[in-house]
Amino acid sequence: MPKTLGKDSSCSIARALDALGDAWTILIIREALVSGATRFQEFQDALGIAPNVLAKRLAALVESRVMTRRAYRDAGVRSREEYILTEAGRGLSIVVAALSSWARTYRPSEEGTSPRFLTAAGSAPAQLAFIDERGSIVPPEDLVAVRTPDRERA
Repeated sequence: MPKTLGKDSSCSIARALDALGDAWTILIIREALVSGATRFQEFQDALGIAPNVLAKRLAALVESRVMTRRAYRDAGVRSREEYILTEAGRGLSIVVAALSSWARTYRPSEEGTSPRFLTAAGSAPAQLAFIDERGSIVPPEDLVAVRTPDRERA
């Protein structure tokens, strides 16, 4: 029986959390996006996560099509698999950026670090913002969220 979150499991946020609703999962995605990690040992070294937990999270990310497995083989070593972000996984960069921005604002830390997203072409900083149809930035206090069917995406 498939897992459902809450009364309205058809909600896009509930569907996203079904695939990503675990701190380790988001941190794995962060490492793939920010550090370029693809190999099991890279994730384990960066996160200090137990191997069984990491294996389970990576399998779930592959199952939900956020990552894909690809075989590789280093000289003199048996074949292994690496984990590559799919388009859906790379699309989570905005989620990671939003979580980072929120934490810098509402959970600041003197010793903290944050990912900085840059354009690939010119390495210019990319800004995270809501933009209206005229291209103007909309501050969070001026936003109202309403439920709409997915087929009515803007």
